[in-house]
Amino acid sequence: MPTGRELHLTKQVGEYLVAAELCRRGMIAATFTGNVPDYDIIASDKEGKVRHVQVKAIRSVGWQMDIGRFMDITQHGKVQILGDSLPAPVPGLVFVFVRLVDTGQDRFYVVAWEGLRDLLVTRYRDHMKKLKGIRPKNPESRHTAFNEKLLEPYRDNWKLLVEG
Repeated sequence: MPTGRELHLTKQVGEYLVAAELCRRGMIAATFTGNVPDYDIIASDKEGKVRHVQVKAIRSVGWQMDIGRFMDITQHGKVQILGDSLPAPVPGLVFVFVRLVDTGQDRFYVVAWEGLRDLLVTRYRDHMKKLKGIRPKNPESRHTAFNEKLLEPYRDNWKLLVEG
């Protein structure tokens, strides 16, 4: 089980790797090391266009997120009532998921917030439909997990940030 220090290092390495990749592609990138609620990096291109980037880095096999960031959910007893999809907390927000493997072998998945939201909300709705709206262990849980396979279409999709 990773310690708090190891988790912080994973997050920090991911942010710095993403900032470095953006700089390699001609952008100026500044990290905030977790001090801004909705994004970890702000980057700008040569025209001054600004992009907000949320980084999620892992050393294991999958990411875990709170689906409540992406859709409205209300609770009626044990049943989750799934509502509308939510707008991005910051316009134009982009997620970069980093799978830390080894130096020079790390993998990056770059996806717009709305694209990620649509993927996760669809999966969650399908899953909850099978469960008839009731999570078996913790009915109030908003936990959702996914692995690289779901994000494969977005691998090295840096053009979203660099050309977007």
